[in-house]
Amino acid sequence: MLRPALPGKKIGDFTITAISDGHMNASLELLSGIDPAAALRMQEDAGMAEPSAIHINSYLVRGGGRTILIDAGAGGIRQWGGNLLANLALAGVLPGNIDGILLTHGHPDHVGGLISASGEAAFPNAELVVHQQELAFWADDGHLARASERARGNFPIARRAFDGYRNRLRPFSGGEVLPGITALPLPGHTAGHTGYQLDSGADSLLVWGDIVHFPSIQIPRPEVSIAFDQDPSLAAETRSKLLDLVSADKLLIGGMHLGIPGFAHTKRAHSGYEVAYLA
Repeated sequence: MLRPALPGKKIGDFTITAISDGHMNASLELLSGIDPAAALRMQEDAGMAEPSAIHINSYLVRGGGRTILIDAGAGGIRQWGGNLLANLALAGVLPGNIDGILLTHGHPDHVGGLISASGEAAFPNAELVVHQQELAFWADDGHLARASERARGNFPIARRAFDGYRNRLRPFSGGEVLPGITALPLPGHTAGHTGYQLDSGADSLLVWGDIVHFPSIQIPRPEVSIAFDQDPSLAAETRSKLLDLVSADKLLIGGMHLGIPGFAHTKRAHSGYEVAYLA
């Protein structure tokens, strides 16, 4: 059966669409807690034609008179992604229609799409909603000075993105950020890494940000972290706790690095968990 080009779900009064920005690539050697050869086998066993490819999702949320995005993809930065605007157009949405952007965190594959090739805000009418700890981290020159060579280049990208929305920037510390949308702290990947739970009627969806980068590896083996995590042990602890929660509650999930179907459930399997994508 052919999968729809733009996977969507109704969550009560919300309509949620998974919008692919494309892919980025990351060596499996960036993973910790697993041998790269074992990681490669897991990717191949899961049918991954390109084992080092990481899919990049954003989520379009329409409802309550709002048209919002959760994250903005990489926008072509570092030759990652770049398909978000074309896929939004397929959903009938232009950049000027977006009136809010909820950010999970400030890594380049989430904020790169906030700024156009000309250096302007790509979404001219959007309020940018970001956890205050995330804003503080990327603005801190001390963190920049202590960052690894690989991570140091992320700071100017995040700062440029936040600066582009400085007149429409809303920090938050927790709780409900928009009617029916609640921020969920998911620490470890970054200081202010945040998931967003949508609740409407009897339906719920958790968009969990970067809980996993390689779902076929890190869902079965949640102890496996990646070099992108600021605190790998805390990220693994958060991942294990959250997988236990969403599996027990049978909570529908979305994630920025889930596969193209965009929506899934997880369940306990053997010593870990497994993912089941929605058709």
